[in-house]
Amino acid sequence: MKRSLTAIAATAAVLALALTGCSSGGGGKPADPNAEVSFWSFTGINAKDSVNEYAKKVPDAKVKLTEVGSTTETATALIAALAGGKVPDLVMIQNDDLPKFVENSSNFVDLRSLGGDNIAHDYLGWAAGAATAPDGSVIGIPTDVGGLGFAYRADLFEQAGLPTKPEEVAAMWKDWPSFIEMGRKYTAATGKPFVDNIETSVFFSTVNQVSEKYYSDEGKLVYDTNPQVKEAFDVAVKTHDAGISAGIAAWSSGWAPGRANGAFAVTIAPSWILKGIKTDAPDTAGKWRIASVPGVGGNWGGSVIAIPARAEHPEAAWQYIKTMMSAEGQTDHFVQSGTFPAATSAVTSQSVLDYTDPFFGDSKIGKVMATSVQQFPSFYNGPDTTPINGALLNTLVQLEAGGVTSDKAWTTALQTAKQAIGG
Repeated sequence: MKRSLTAIAATAAVLALALTGCSSGGGGKPADPNAEVSFWSFTGINAKDSVNEYAKKVPDAKVKLTEVGSTTETATALIAALAGGKVPDLVMIQNDDLPKFVENSSNFVDLRSLGGDNIAHDYLGWAAGAATAPDGSVIGIPTDVGGLGFAYRADLFEQAGLPTKPEEVAAMWKDWPSFIEMGRKYTAATGKPFVDNIETSVFFSTVNQVSEKYYSDEGKLVYDTNPQVKEAFDVAVKTHDAGISAGIAAWSSGWAPGRANGAFAVTIAPSWILKGIKTDAPDTAGKWRIASVPGVGGNWGGSVIAIPARAEHPEAAWQYIKTMMSAEGQTDHFVQSGTFPAATSAVTSQSVLDYTDPFFGDSKIGKVMATSVQQFPSFYNGPDTTPINGALLNTLVQLEAGGVTSDKAWTTALQTAKQAIGG
């Protein structure tokens, strides 16, 4: 998840877009809204499901989906294409990658130009603001956000003598010291680790609960002096020192088996990760629950969808956007695939708030995620957010592997971050 070259503040403004009408193609000929659209996405967000849903809603439309790779690989491929290669008609850009593109907004269609009948769709302010260039042009529509929750094994909690109902669990780990203490009780009772790792499940949660992260609101680097970042890092170190982490990194070879075999009882669970738990651990159906994270809410993930200026079929691309990225379209996609909507009216809709999944028992998944993203504090992400993130996360991985000691971890993290950004 990267942010590079240009920093933009997430604003609280509502993004209003007209979603009917279409422009005409070159040569004065009417553009074909059902022309085959080339669509670049990254992996892990169920874009194929969205394309399949679109085919049902607009049977005459055609979409050629290419899952380029990771978010970073997709952004890199787009940079190369914009520099002179063949661009897609549609492209997904992960929110943290947007600063690479908003500075040169002329590389994209200003989506305000494709409106017609004042059919406005509003999105969460901080998500909408990230898709707006400094010149006011809108280069992308927010497709989703990554509302945070924690997934936990209710059966393992019961064996440890801990509460099992989501509301009881959330009350018991109401803050991070309480979370660590709960982990100590679990590990003492079972002899097993409580949480999968400290870098994503703990640090990535805490550092995204701050009001100011690696940059000040004015765009100045403050990661090395901001006490909120240091406090978030310290929570992760304290979790390690408590001896309650399995040290199993996200997407490592042991992570999927760990979900299935009870190697840990708690893992970070933004909405888009829930499907992965079901895939990795099908035999644990009904044993998992979803509860709110300690402290305030949070967010991990989120994307926009954009149309490059040299797209061959911008009108057909726009038809896909207005069909699938409306509040209704995002709600449908959430229910089908678990990708949490960015449209404000979808987030607050009864369909989303009432959403549950038998795999996760009686958990009020929709309500947990909606509350999380509504509480998420907006902060300024700048050009070096990603390498700084990587340096801090990697230092915590080293800590768990024994490559650095707790008392040296913060100093090592800062040194690594400075090297990563050329400081």
